[in-house]
Amino acid sequence: MSTDTTAAAQAPTKPPAPHAADSHDLIRVRGARENNLRDVSIEIPKRRLTVFTGVSGSGKSSLVFDTIAAESQRLINETYSAFVQGFMPTLARPEVDVLEGLTTAIIVDQQRMGTDARSTVGTATDANAMLRIVFSRVGQPHIGSPNAFSFNVPSVRASGAITVERGTSKTVKATFTRTGGMCPRCEGRGSVTDFDLTQLYDDSKSLNEGALTIPGYSVDGWYGRIFSGCGFFDPDKPIRRFTKKELHDLLHKEPTKIKVDNINLTYEGLIPRIRKSFLAKDVDALQPHVRAFVERAVTFTACPDCDGTRLSEAARSSKIDGVSIADACAMQISDLAGWIRGLYEPAPGAGEGRYPTVAPLLKALGDTLDSFVEIGLGYLSLDRPSGTLSGGEAQRTKMIRHLGSSLTDTTYVFDEPTIGLHPHDIQRMNDLLLRLRDKGNTVLVVEHKPETIAIADHVVDLGPGAGTAGGTVCFEGTVEGLRSGGTVTGRHLDDRAALKETVRKPTGALEIRGASAHNLRDVDVDIPLGVLVAVTGVAGSGKSSLVHGSLVDGPAAAEQGVVEVDQSPIRGSRRSNPATYTGLLDPVRKAFAKANGVKPGLFSANSEGACPGCNGAGVVYTDLAMMAGVATTCEECEGKRFQASVLDHHLGGRDISEVLAMSVAEAEEFFASGEARVPAAHRVLDRLSDVGLGYLKLGQPLTTLSGGERQRLKLATNMGGKGGVYVLDEPTTGLHLADVEQLLGLLDRLVDSGKSVVVIEHHQAVMAHADWIIDLGPGAGHDGGKIVFEGTPADLIAARSTLTGEHLAAYVGA
Repeated sequence: MSTDTTAAAQAPTKPPAPHAADSHDLIRVRGARENNLRDVSIEIPKRRLTVFTGVSGSGKSSLVFDTIAAESQRLINETYSAFVQGFMPTLARPEVDVLEGLTTAIIVDQQRMGTDARSTVGTATDANAMLRIVFSRVGQPHIGSPNAFSFNVPSVRASGAITVERGTSKTVKATFTRTGGMCPRCEGRGSVTDFDLTQLYDDSKSLNEGALTIPGYSVDGWYGRIFSGCGFFDPDKPIRRFTKKELHDLLHKEPTKIKVDNINLTYEGLIPRIRKSFLAKDVDALQPHVRAFVERAVTFTACPDCDGTRLSEAARSSKIDGVSIADACAMQISDLAGWIRGLYEPAPGAGEGRYPTVAPLLKALGDTLDSFVEIGLGYLSLDRPSGTLSGGEAQRTKMIRHLGSSLTDTTYVFDEPTIGLHPHDIQRMNDLLLRLRDKGNTVLVVEHKPETIAIADHVVDLGPGAGTAGGTVCFEGTVEGLRSGGTVTGRHLDDRAALKETVRKPTGALEIRGASAHNLRDVDVDIPLGVLVAVTGVAGSGKSSLVHGSLVDGPAAAEQGVVEVDQSPIRGSRRSNPATYTGLLDPVRKAFAKANGVKPGLFSANSEGACPGCNGAGVVYTDLAMMAGVATTCEECEGKRFQASVLDHHLGGRDISEVLAMSVAEAEEFFASGEARVPAAHRVLDRLSDVGLGYLKLGQPLTTLSGGERQRLKLATNMGGKGGVYVLDEPTTGLHLADVEQLLGLLDRLVDSGKSVVVIEHHQAVMAHADWIIDLGPGAGHDGGKIVFEGTPADLIAARSTLTGEHLAAYVGA
């Protein structure tokens, strides 16, 4: 062999140059300024799990949801035709200089699922659709297509003449039938309604005298014109003197075309109209005054024809192995998964399962149901109304459809996926996030729980404070780097609350006897008063059923003055803000009016003082059809919302728009002393600071608040009330580790002032700080519903007899 050949053989071979397509492995953000972000520039690795941390209000959601995810969705929407875009939500371009390397974003947030009365867990996840096909193929007796098993499809029969135009026109008689699964009596809702007529009208008055007591049915409006001009009854005659026909027309008449003042209108009886306008939605989604009316005037009872299953008799008669589709949907999902598996898995020694024609479908359905169990929702049933799911349950239900997806190289965006999860379940959630990443996806998670921060490949910490004190990137790197980085998150990452040396003694007890709502098994328990009580247990163990069903809605609620503070959305438009919601603006307007000798109404952007150019909104909205609508700052008031003449009036050297632009902390100082001293306003601001909302702007629209911020705003508002027992539903939701300590101090102050506080909570810091723990379990669904422990946190740790006890012992290092 020649020396040249030997040298060539020994020369190192150059690695092939990387392909250009493999160089796009970062999402680059330059100059992000959405909300409180201050020219943020970062690089996020693709196909990795990145966790965004920081105190509440530091800008995490602004960066992840309002910038990265919003721009990804906007770019995807622009790929559709103008016609299709007209049916899609319009998205404005976020305030950012450069966004590179974006991939398709799938947002899995905590928005409550649709509150339509017809929506269930099964219909929301497509599990029902697969189950209907299975029953239509192998159910006995065979009754029809999958529609025959759908409670949203009514049966239809029609016959008549049709004209067939083939060569010469020919008229033939034809019949048409469609078999649906809807129960005809309750129309697929599962419950029938009975109306208390005394709550609809005062029969001693005539319609023109204002007999109707239904919200929105005023004699002065359109309804008054319709009732007085329809001619079906005399609007000046007291209702108690109506004939049978007149009363039937008032209450039950079918939609009928009428003419009033030369205008074509439709008259309809009160009861069908109330059904359409008020009862088509979930009751909890109605405005408070409408909900109060419905609860007063309408009684909901399980439909006697279908026994609450929503399905027709034919749909319930078709069975597989003695199980109808109604029985299957009522099963706990973990049990249903086992039953489905038994239908397609072959018996030992058999070549194939009993139903080979639908085996692939059964396998797919089984995998979907197994995903429910894996994600910690095995205790639900497919017939559970989706409007009754909590924010955390709704988010995990939305995850189901993504777990089996074949998509890769997508960006999944999660908003605190551990909400509502017991420490025992958080490990399973972490495994799911890692599984999504390992399929080649980019996973972005906004999170406060240290257990989830610990599994991150990359951490972005925003801060250092909240609101105007935040909006910058304090740290980027690994979890170990975060621990030693000196940021607020890094310093508090390993915080552990210690057990209290002494616990308070109860001043009494609320007795709950025979509680059996949902999965509770005839529970008897005494809830101590005058102390901090934590109700714990795995998700689905029966905590909410016990507290809401027996305490909040129980007979003791009015007697003890029970005040419930949950995370449900605050009703209000973008004109509503913390100042209007808490009642803070009333004393402030009066103080402005008194100092300037004018009317208080001038200092309301929704009343006399509103800028005429934007009607007090501060911005002018322009609808651009299929393109994103544009909100431009009003040129007349420059976004201040008030007329120029109103801004000439000052209090303590500030006008009303400057006061609304203050944060709670700034306003607390401003209204504390001097010319601007307003004690009533200062008391409200003190409470807002106590619940950790010092960074909120007084004029910030309520629609921009997170679930945790909404709950703390409600808590601050209710703290000034006369309630004796406060019931809080996971108040640590959305709270940074550093803020949990402040919340515990607030709960202590509430108890020390003579109140009783009951907290449904999974956070170990709150458990350790409680005076008394009521632990439900031992499992979820039908494996739960029992009291497995009652006593002090120290006793729970010493016993270690429950999952909660084990995790709390590990948390405090016992």
